[in-house]
Amino acid sequence: MRLTVIGTGYLGATHAACMAELGHEVLGVDVEPDRITALRSGRLPFYEPGLDELVAKHVASGRLRFTTSYQEAAAFADVHFSCVGTPQRPDGDAADLRYVDAVVETLAPFLDRPALVVGKSTVPVGTAARLSARLAELAPAGAAARLAWNPEFLREGYAVEDTLRPDRLVFGIDPAAPGTEAVLREVYTTPLAQGVPAVVTDFPTAELVKTAANAFLATKISFINAMAEVCEATDADVTQLSRALSFDTRIGGRFLNAGVGFGGGCLPKDIRAFRARAEELGAGPALAFLGEVDAINLRRRDRVVALAEELCDGELSGRRVAVWGAAFKPESDDIRDSPALDVAARLRRHGALVSVHDPKALDNARKRYPELDYATGALEAAGNADLVVHLTEWAEYRALDPKAVAAVVAAPRLIDGRNALDVRAWRAAGWTVRSLGRP
Repeated sequence: MRLTVIGTGYLGATHAACMAELGHEVLGVDVEPDRITALRSGRLPFYEPGLDELVAKHVASGRLRFTTSYQEAAAFADVHFSCVGTPQRPDGDAADLRYVDAVVETLAPFLDRPALVVGKSTVPVGTAARLSARLAELAPAGAAARLAWNPEFLREGYAVEDTLRPDRLVFGIDPAAPGTEAVLREVYTTPLAQGVPAVVTDFPTAELVKTAANAFLATKISFINAMAEVCEATDADVTQLSRALSFDTRIGGRFLNAGVGFGGGCLPKDIRAFRARAEELGAGPALAFLGEVDAINLRRRDRVVALAEELCDGELSGRRVAVWGAAFKPESDDIRDSPALDVAARLRRHGALVSVHDPKALDNARKRYPELDYATGALEAAGNADLVVHLTEWAEYRALDPKAVAAVVAAPRLIDGRNALDVRAWRAAGWTVRSLGRP
């Protein structure tokens, strides 16, 4: 099939490359000329494992092209995926829908023949119905332009796999628009043939699937972090508690790891937008718990700073602190709402001399936090440090020799903010180690 993907950020670039990998001819569309120029030469503006190779492969094959022209997009294909961002509004917790709206406002007048616009962005419930009406209003008479909602469920670091072999596909369709499901099934012929389940539903349910999934995940992470707070008050070990809980098939062990909490461009803003939308709908009490989920998550950052003060004898001013990690999670260069960088900035505000290392996210971190110091290696960051703080669980940090690190620091003191290091090995090498939720 011929498809367009409108918006070539993290979601859009991934979707475009993966649709080309599935055999479609794809035209990516973006309003930023510099981004389009980079993509045309096979270069990505962000890091995602395996994606740069996929983009380069299909740009070279001619199956993947890029443009800034909506008119060209409308002429090229009859299926258009909207993959633009929905950031948090600057004046509150609700989602900013200006980019989602702009896709329909800009594309619709060019749709002079039957077309399907497929939304993939995370949006407040009710958005699809509103956009569907606007699409019908703006498209030329007789164009028969239809809308569907097909939410994404990507995990940064695994986005290519999650697109090519998803856990499930959700198709939100308008029952008054026959044939929509058949088009979507044709788009996803390969994963469906591989046994990926498809849930066909209405617009509001499709929208809620994504927001509910994110809310549940955030709740699970904050739950184990709340247990970490209790463990610290009782000298219990949250890692052993988590392991015991993981054997319960009703609970499971995925995302049940206590630490400095979640961040990134999705979970924090999505749970806030979900709660804000519930308030607008008069269902605020149903999602009031998400306020505490958010609060628990943010308290973990406070706790790391408090532990740092304790290990530095109550005074951070003038102390050298190495922070390992800048991305909000490993295998990504995404620093949006990064717990690691937020903690690093807080330590600096307390007077610490902070040196940050990350395998992939240093360039992004420098732009967002120019006041911090940065190191090109983990050992360089730790040089003459009074304290090392581990905040993003990259594999290279787990592979470090505690004795080698001890040889370069001023004092062998460590906070494992992700409960990912071998604490016994570090302590055996002479380190004083503190972890979140562990004795």
